[in-house]
Amino acid sequence: MPEYLAPGVYVEETSFRSKSIEGVSTTTTGFVGPARYGPIDLPPDIVTSLVEFERVYGDRQQLSYDTGTSHNYLWQAVRAFFEEGGKRLYIGRIFRAMLSPGVTIELPYERPLSKIADDLSTTPAPDPDGNYYDGHARAVMSKAGSSAAADSVMIRARFPGAAGNVRVRIMAKLGQNMLSAQGSTLTVGSLRDYDTVWLDDLSSPISSPPSGGSLYVAHFDDTEKTWIFGSTATTGPNDFRLSSATASNVIGTADKIRIVTLTVTITSEDGATTTVWDNVSLDPNHRSAFGSPDSLKDLFAVDPSSMSAARSLPIVILAGDNMDTGRDLLQALAGSNYNTLITNLANDNSTDEERTVDVLLAGGNDGQRPTAIQYEGNIDDGTNNKFGLKSFEDLEDISIVAAPGATAGYNDNKTDANATINALITHASKMRYRIAVLDAGENLSISEVRDQRAKIDSSYAALYYPWVKILDPVTNTEINVPPSGHVAGIYARNDVNRAVYKAPANEVVNLAIGFEKLINRAQQEVLNPEGINCFRYFAGRGYRLWGARTSSSDPEWKYVNLRRYFAYLEHSIDKGTQWAVFEPNGELLWGNVRRTIEDFLLNEWQMGALLGDKPEKAYFVKCDRSTMTQNDLDNGRLVCLIGVAPLKPAEFVIFRIGQWTADRKI
Repeated sequence: MPEYLAPGVYVEETSFRSKSIEGVSTTTTGFVGPARYGPIDLPPDIVTSLVEFERVYGDRQQLSYDTGTSHNYLWQAVRAFFEEGGKRLYIGRIFRAMLSPGVTIELPYERPLSKIADDLSTTPAPDPDGNYYDGHARAVMSKAGSSAAADSVMIRARFPGAAGNVRVRIMAKLGQNMLSAQGSTLTVGSLRDYDTVWLDDLSSPISSPPSGGSLYVAHFDDTEKTWIFGSTATTGPNDFRLSSATASNVIGTADKIRIVTLTVTITSEDGATTTVWDNVSLDPNHRSAFGSPDSLKDLFAVDPSSMSAARSLPIVILAGDNMDTGRDLLQALAGSNYNTLITNLANDNSTDEERTVDVLLAGGNDGQRPTAIQYEGNIDDGTNNKFGLKSFEDLEDISIVAAPGATAGYNDNKTDANATINALITHASKMRYRIAVLDAGENLSISEVRDQRAKIDSSYAALYYPWVKILDPVTNTEINVPPSGHVAGIYARNDVNRAVYKAPANEVVNLAIGFEKLINRAQQEVLNPEGINCFRYFAGRGYRLWGARTSSSDPEWKYVNLRRYFAYLEHSIDKGTQWAVFEPNGELLWGNVRRTIEDFLLNEWQMGALLGDKPEKAYFVKCDRSTMTQNDLDNGRLVCLIGVAPLKPAEFVIFRIGQWTADRKI
């Protein structure tokens, strides 16, 4: 409490009201599944549009597994989610690598090694089709006359996937002459330490440049207080100097000093996407104005300087141990064409093509079709990186989870599909405030989907049947896609347009042009009581989601909106009462907690979320000595009892009608 020691006026702030509880979001969704590209072991980042998804996780093209091609169900689900009204989405990309020769036990995904020598010595050679077993596309360039790792540069796709087979173009260019005279003093403007420069038109007293060409490393020598230009990373007595009272190799007014930089262009395999980085420094020791490394090697480092760069930079560049200068790097990149590249660089009339090193990465692949092991995910004990559904455990705002495509080819893949469904249910139950949207198997009959449903019993999951028929923008044909992407988007649209307590059913499926199987009333009368939510077609009303039941045998948790609304209430109260932890556990705290929750529930009742014509009929909150024993108090427990009367959906609307006579009274 405040101390009053000196006489004076004290103005203090106090509160005369209870704390407020803010309702949590119920629309944020998490999808786990294989994609064309993108991070696997990084914490998932939120995606707010299909374009943003494609920028990180690749395009819509089909996936090419070792056993054949597959529709890109994750992309289709993301598209459906945003088309149906979804706003916020997390992606957990999974990948199952091909087995290398002699290996029979599958290992969890690991990033390739960070040194070129280690990568070359430990990565198995490509298979007969040219695919690397870890899924990462690669290309190695070496100095002319050497194939040693120390004299080489590797460009490697940052992530596994066939989309990593990109074209990398590295163009060298010269800047303007930086040498200028101020009276009798020569200056070099904004030259920085370790800039790679081109010295040109060297005049008397210089008779010829040092051996090795005209590329040099710029150093500022604090002892001599002048710029020194050498051919190695360290300075020597024979290097060129901007000014010197003793050395003979001094830059003259007729000479030119021009910075050499790179422009890096990465083009996707189909040529549809191009990304450009301009003015990239060559020398590995170069620093930006803020002191951070910014060379080509550092820009595309294994561990970039920011998490955003780690997710979005598509390639990694590994330099050998002998890559000490920008010239060394350029010699390795150009290989036997280095002299031609240097000649073209010196020619102001040369074209961009003549000053470009063109590299095509190859060997990237989509691996094998993922199994339940990849969907469930794991935690790397060494790096603490999380994979699959495990990566969603640290994200509090997710309220819907799904694994689009996990049930594709269900009859040929039952074990893995059912194990993935169980992993989704386990995850949602563990996280408490989530619901798992489950896809029925692909191309199942009524009896087969009932058999699938019989293996499930959880109020934290809802099963949807059948698959949705859409026009595929990739093949321009009709295909069937898993319903979970559409359902998650409908959940979000329902919550925004109406409320989370309204059942997410009787909603139009925007992208649908049909369903895998048309369900009639008689068939749904079999499926609905078992908690199988159906898609139906109604003439004049279109294609609609026509079911809102959980996969639970407990009648108390029969409806999806009931489970989701309680998750909303519980999560909101959880977050909104954190202030009470470690407060003195007495009447004052109990009253504050009671009023906080009552105010929140009163607002819910006023919005129409609770049953009852009066607040006391809609809910109750008890937090006093009647809810806590002395043992509770002694063990630091505050116990609050909350009861609410939720609204259940009008699943069966019944009108009873009969004949009536005019003279009869009711």
